[in-house]
Amino acid sequence: MLEFFDRPSLWIARRFSFAPKRFRIINAISAISFAGIVIGVCTLLVVMSVLNGFQKLASDLFLTLDSPVQMISEDSPGFMVNSELLESLRRIEGVASAEPYLEGEAVLAGKGKNELVTLKGLSPLAEQRLMRVTGRQTPLFSTPSSISAGEFLAYRTGLYQNSVVNLFSPELIRISLASLSQPYILSALRIAEVSVSSTFTLQKLFDDRFVLSSNALAREVLLLGRSEYSGIDIRPRKGVSEKELAARLTEWQSLNQQPEGTRFRTLAEKYRDIFSVMELEKWVSFAVLMLIVLVASLSLTGSLAMTAIDKKRDLFSLRCLGMGSGGLMGIFMMQGGLTGLAGTAGGVGLAWVICRMQELFGLVRLPSKSAFIIEAYPVSMEMGDFLAVACAAILLSLAVSIYPARNAAAIARSQSLAMKSI
Repeated sequence: MLEFFDRPSLWIARRFSFAPKRFRIINAISAISFAGIVIGVCTLLVVMSVLNGFQKLASDLFLTLDSPVQMISEDSPGFMVNSELLESLRRIEGVASAEPYLEGEAVLAGKGKNELVTLKGLSPLAEQRLMRVTGRQTPLFSTPSSISAGEFLAYRTGLYQNSVVNLFSPELIRISLASLSQPYILSALRIAEVSVSSTFTLQKLFDDRFVLSSNALAREVLLLGRSEYSGIDIRPRKGVSEKELAARLTEWQSLNQQPEGTRFRTLAEKYRDIFSVMELEKWVSFAVLMLIVLVASLSLTGSLAMTAIDKKRDLFSLRCLGMGSGGLMGIFMMQGGLTGLAGTAGGVGLAWVICRMQELFGLVRLPSKSAFIIEAYPVSMEMGDFLAVACAAILLSLAVSIYPARNAAAIARSQSLAMKSI
């Protein structure tokens, strides 16, 4: 193995790469291979960074209403939350806030239109945070018995400000049917009558089916008991990532006794289907665009094979000086590897410049400002993507160099045999 990649082989590979050749077409093919690797690597990294940008944008939009990590109940609609539990979570290093919330399905009954919606109750601090993040000046709820509806939901169901609607849990229907034989229970059941005080625009999923209310109203609608909540929204301090927060909460969980039947859930777990599709799209793009690098690498095979023919006298001389087949193969494998390394470095550098310019100046705009909440394509560069693409391109360049390297060793042997026979 060392014979393949020793210092003389590296020095000769550099000489073969830059020394003049009898056939100029070899230099042209080498330049095309180099340019193809640069363009392929750059294109691949730019596309993956844009897809990362859209994924980060979706995550940020989800975080306007949800938190990176939530404590939830595994097998029941809610669990008991007390001040001691909240204070214990807030004391964890890196935790900025821990606010209880209520969330569940409810039926919104308006004038001739019924809609199954997701009702989420907010604490006063959570409402203030949402107003701050969205830049809203007026409160979401004008009265304790008012709600805020998603913009798409309000348009679809004909809701407007001060509209009066009924809001109740599907569980109420089941209880009502089960209580037909006990009429005295029916009188205790009540359907909440609420007014629409505002609408909101956050993210399509929320705008299309979410209704926001105070925790008190949500508890009444969802039929949960006093001090019972669906979960706790846990948000990190600035500079603390979701993974770091989840790790610290797991450590806290091992040292403290949390409510029975509860667990921590990350944002990626909650919206697993959406993020899985986006991740799949990213790596399918990786596989497809690697074909550009593959085509460029295959042209490198032709360039190295022609170089071996052009340098057959030099190869014979090296064999006479005692260089074995491994060393001769190493020359051409390192020549291919050097071309791949240089092309990859150029592609990575060019991709970084393009992505950085897009981040700073938004050079490439989205086709329609009204259809998107941002004006330019989002970009998020990840070190793991750059390393994966760079390693794949270099390994591919080395792989396609194996055939011309073997061919070069065979040419040197055949040339030596021919000289012996003279």
